[in-house]
Amino acid sequence: MFLIIAFLGGMISLLSPCTLPVIPLLFAGFQGQRRHILALLAGMIVMFTLVAMVVTVASEWITDATIIGRWIALIVLAAAALALIFPAFAQRIAGPAVSAGNVLNARSGQTRGMASAFLAGLAVGLLWSPCAGPILGAIFSINIAGHSAIATGALLAAYGSGCALMLGLLVLGGRTLMAPLKAKSALMEKLRQGAGVVMLAAVVFNATGMTSVLQGANGVADRLETTLLNLAKPATQSPKLQPVVMTEPSSQLPSLSGGTGWVNGDPVTSESLRGKVVLIDFWTWDCINCQHTLPHVRDWATKYQSQGLVVIGVHTPEYPWEKPIASVKNAVNKWQLPYRVVTDNNYQIWNAFGNQYWPAHYYFDAKGQLRYTSFGEGNYEQQEKVIQQLLKEARS
Repeated sequence: MFLIIAFLGGMISLLSPCTLPVIPLLFAGFQGQRRHILALLAGMIVMFTLVAMVVTVASEWITDATIIGRWIALIVLAAAALALIFPAFAQRIAGPAVSAGNVLNARSGQTRGMASAFLAGLAVGLLWSPCAGPILGAIFSINIAGHSAIATGALLAAYGSGCALMLGLLVLGGRTLMAPLKAKSALMEKLRQGAGVVMLAAVVFNATGMTSVLQGANGVADRLETTLLNLAKPATQSPKLQPVVMTEPSSQLPSLSGGTGWVNGDPVTSESLRGKVVLIDFWTWDCINCQHTLPHVRDWATKYQSQGLVVIGVHTPEYPWEKPIASVKNAVNKWQLPYRVVTDNNYQIWNAFGNQYWPAHYYFDAKGQLRYTSFGEGNYEQQEKVIQQLLKEARS
């Protein structure tokens, strides 16, 4: 069942604005026959699956290698974009390959075409970073919860295949529309150069990290993914958003053990927080939605600390470059967070809460009982009212 949902979630991810920078790269990478698009998309799926698996098992050196591989892919794609814009540059970089190709027969030439398309797909797969969505987060947490790597790989491949199917249809549709223009060589030359400019812009967009800006406009895809995800998970798996503070507690504060490091203070336990109103904030520093909520959480921590509010940030990374504790410390300093942050690289705290979202806020009263949850951006006025009410209860 979840394989189907993962596949459908991948299809829905095409609505995610984070996918937009990949589209011109696919159009530029697909230069041959229609079957080459299959090789291109296969390469993309393979690389996406491998990189996504690294998210849950990566050691620091693998994380560094992933980042290096991403920059190599950007350089290769930038060279391809320049080749589209400047024919002389294309001849210069393609000369050695053409000379070697002259000694091979037509059959091997076809093989080279498929191989080139597959390699182009691998490069694009290194750059494709879907917006942090409920389904992708659920897949990551499933692996950390102890399921086999094969099962996780199958889910990731299904997710990637769903998106690749939609991208393939988009590319083939675009090529069909362009077919009548092939006879007009002058116009095609301009279009080719225009494609190179768009491709180069997409490379710059990825290289500068501006793809994270697009995550803030990911509402439609997120809502559809959440609907799909709710079909697969039990109703009791995680607390649901409450419109008002619950008058009856729903569950105890889960354990905060299992973190891989603490920033801004020594480790604390759930037991040591009894008597305090507690806000647990799940976030990750490269999530634009999380970045939008951090100033509000920071202000609440400062405003209500003297009244008994304790804020604990749980940094659960989505991507490998978010795992090093140095990067988390940089984010904490950048956003001037005054409260403790625990790094949750192994998803143990994430799973203890049954969490599925970035960002996610869990409010516990002074008795350690869950009283309110809020997922995603917004709802700030209501959340502050929750804090005020729980603090009032604690004083009475």
